[in-house]
Amino acid sequence: MKMEDSDSIRGKLLYEMKSGIFAECDRLPRENILAEMLGISRTHLRDILPELEREGFITRRHGVGTVINRHVLNVANRMDLFVEFLDIIKLNGYEPEVVLSEVYEESADELAARKLQIPVGTQVLRICRLCTADGNPAIYCEDILEKQLVRHKYEITDLRYPIYDFLPRFCEVSSYMDLTEIHAMVADERLAGLLEIPVGSPILNLEEVDYDIGGRAIFYSKEYFVDSLFLQTVLRKKL
Repeated sequence: MKMEDSDSIRGKLLYEMKSGIFAECDRLPRENILAEMLGISRTHLRDILPELEREGFITRRHGVGTVINRHVLNVANRMDLFVEFLDIIKLNGYEPEVVLSEVYEESADELAARKLQIPVGTQVLRICRLCTADGNPAIYCEDILEKQLVRHKYEITDLRYPIYDFLPRFCEVSSYMDLTEIHAMVADERLAGLLEIPVGSPILNLEEVDYDIGGRAIFYSKEYFVDSLFLQTVLRKKL
């Protein structure tokens, strides 16, 4: 029998706390019981619980047990956690779809070159996606990566999937971490047209650089969120 990876078990446990067998519980069962219920070893479970605690979903207290933090579980959008665009839309109660996927070959300008740590003029790919929520434009994203990073031939349909799927399949690299700048801005004529909102409407802009495990910048992303659709939350633990 194939052993499930930690991400699958983590997702299963989060589901069970939100909507499943632990939905009405204040605490999780003892480790030996929980591991048996999940069909994993206690060692495997002990790799997962600290991560859930760091993310604020649970609190482990000596003599009390593992407390489920429902005020955290019920938050739809966590900016401090990685969640794909389509999942963000789904978590907010909408049906997601990618309706625009375009790719352009161009020379890196000063901003892209600085973000990707490459010379100005280096050939890059700019991948543009528009995600909708119940058919309405919700998120527009441009991912920029060095052209020579792509090792395998791809079709335009392959770009409808998240960049995190494209990278390992066609570039043989994976994102290990990202640094993201958050900006409040208003929609110019171009963005207003793409997102079907009035010019001057408030939008949230995220500028993200993703790095592989060796610290190399592998792509730079510009993301624009329709303000009225999403409430963004950040959890900060007081250590």
